[in-house]
Amino acid sequence: MTTRARSTESGLPVRSVYGPEALAGWDPADRLGAPGTYPYTRGIHPDMYTGRPWTMRQYAGFGTAAESNARYRQLIAAGGHGLSVAFDLPTQMGYDSDAPQAAGEVGKVGVAVDSIEDMRELFDGIPLDEVSTSMTINAPAALLLLLYQLVAEEQGVPGERLTGTVQNDVLKEYIARGTYIFPPQPSLRLTADIFAYCRSELPRWNTISVSGYHMAEAGASPVQEVAFTLADAVAYVRTAVAAGMHVDDFAPRISFFFVARTTLLEEVAKFRAARRIWARIMRDEFGAHDPKSQMLRFHTQTAGVQLTAQQPEVNLARVTVQALAAVLGGTQSLHTNSYDEAIALPTEKAARLALRTQQVLAYETDVPATVDPFAGSYAVETLTDELEFAALELMDEVEGRGGAVAAIEQGFQKDEIERNAYRIAQETDRGERVVVGVNRFRLDEEEPYEPLRVDPAIEARQRERLARLRAGRDATAVEQALTDLRTAAAGTTHNVLPPMKEALRARATVGEVCGSLREVWGSHTPSGMH
Repeated sequence: MTTRARSTESGLPVRSVYGPEALAGWDPADRLGAPGTYPYTRGIHPDMYTGRPWTMRQYAGFGTAAESNARYRQLIAAGGHGLSVAFDLPTQMGYDSDAPQAAGEVGKVGVAVDSIEDMRELFDGIPLDEVSTSMTINAPAALLLLLYQLVAEEQGVPGERLTGTVQNDVLKEYIARGTYIFPPQPSLRLTADIFAYCRSELPRWNTISVSGYHMAEAGASPVQEVAFTLADAVAYVRTAVAAGMHVDDFAPRISFFFVARTTLLEEVAKFRAARRIWARIMRDEFGAHDPKSQMLRFHTQTAGVQLTAQQPEVNLARVTVQALAAVLGGTQSLHTNSYDEAIALPTEKAARLALRTQQVLAYETDVPATVDPFAGSYAVETLTDELEFAALELMDEVEGRGGAVAAIEQGFQKDEIERNAYRIAQETDRGERVVVGVNRFRLDEEEPYEPLRVDPAIEARQRERLARLRAGRDATAVEQALTDLRTAAAGTTHNVLPPMKEALRARATVGEVCGSLREVWGSHTPSGMH
């Protein structure tokens, strides 16, 4: 019987049997090292999960700040270690809920945050020195981080005690998501200003989470995910160094965000390869001496794009396999998607089941009992090498185009990802790629399901809330603070975050602050749309 040749998600050949010959001439000391030592292939900590599990972080946010606050309290009560905030599209794009551009989108895919009043309500009763908070926000990342700091100060929590992450990865927005505001160069300046501000004000905060996840959701292969993510990270490091910062002063707070697919072996190899590539870049290109600068620390989310609306309970099995891939790959924190996310916002029960999936892996399996369970696997080590080489080739191609920003302006990464997405769609349509419940093992009739829906009246309530805010604040103080912000943005020597913080403290809105920066920096228009 002839076995059909298989390939990985990245198109690399998969052999039916791997043996010692696959690693012939292979130097374990150079390619592996011990756990917690350069090049960190086997994980960034010598004990990994044997001491404590990864951070179980659940991504949530919808409707109003009060509704999201209730969900956060439920997740903490269920044993969650950290919060991960989803913002609605107007907030992500720097518009207030009463802006014409926000119509119909307020509170839909995340929580609406227009001002310090919303942020205060979002974290009401949650001690910010006891939780780690990740915020999935990019173009207006500085604003949301400063609002969080202001609310913490109201709680009496100083900046040095705050822990968490702000995504702050705008380059992937130009590649895969589209929620950008400003052109690339001022966006990079804003990123560098966040690095510098946090070094003195929020020293334990992760200042960026360079994201491959959204590229994967747009159709990127694992090789593309690694290559384009690390190329973006190199661009951020170069920007900060060019701004006068020493690499070891900011690089330890850089983190990453990757997807975990159902193709478990390749995903484990992907995480190992990414750690090894990053360690070498930081040591050899940037001269980083601090081991923490060389460590690729990352958060993982299970693959939303692989969830199906058909037979949604099957997603529980998918998410379990994806979560296992992340854990075997050595993630530092993990969000498990809810099984009903392909239909609508997760219900409370589905979100709790997603968290319970992580808890089963952490407390009922033997996976966390040993560091790097796959070390020495002929299959995984070979796949790691092959994925690393393919990713480095693609990174060289980005570099040959002038680096990540120049390649983005040429549309290179976007085109490559779209080509891969088309390939996947064709394979699925032809039945070569099996999707259980979609093109194989279907039901004649789907069972009814009642999804969670966002109240459309939320938009009107947010508009009323903004009207009261504007009527009750000192308009002169707000305008002066926004003028100071525009002045700082127009120059090149001042960090824009201190005047931005004062504007937000004076109760300027997210839309007003972003609008002031648009006046100075302009807005990004994709190539071909001028």
